[in-house]
Amino acid sequence: MIGVRLKEIRKEKKMTLKELAEGAGVSISFLSQVERGKSSVTLESLRKISEVLGVNPSTFFPSNNEPMSEPSFHYKDLTQQVPNPDFHPILVTLPANQSDGQPFSHSGHEFVYVIEGTLTLQIETKMIELQQGESWFFSASETHYWYNHTDQTIRFLVVSSR
Repeated sequence: MIGVRLKEIRKEKKMTLKELAEGAGVSISFLSQVERGKSSVTLESLRKISEVLGVNPSTFFPSNNEPMSEPSFHYKDLTQQVPNPDFHPILVTLPANQSDGQPFSHSGHEFVYVIEGTLTLQIETKMIELQQGESWFFSASETHYWYNHTDQTIRFLVVSSR
């Protein structure tokens, strides 16, 4: 789903794989694999790709607002397909013992609210454990990522501003 849509948008924008890869800070081979459905894309990569393409990340989510699944995460876009919102809410489900991914940064601010479970949030070199009902607000220009170091699935809300 994501790969097909990514290729469509890239072609519409008359952008080469090389141009998109350089702008998003990913490899050409990675983008090619995503477009062919051979590799999954993380939320941070999708955000960077979206910025280079000049589209809202929700463009890659199913229009019927069904959750989108990747091997590591389950995302549910909560923008209700509003075009170019000032902030972007996403419901994330993170399976047990999920610690893949690299910290990243982007423009704007980010708000994280834990609905269920214990989330480990990394901001720069600081590791913060958030329990159910706890939240954190920070500048998204700081490198950050989230992990599940528990044996239970966790659900949390991420709201990113531009």
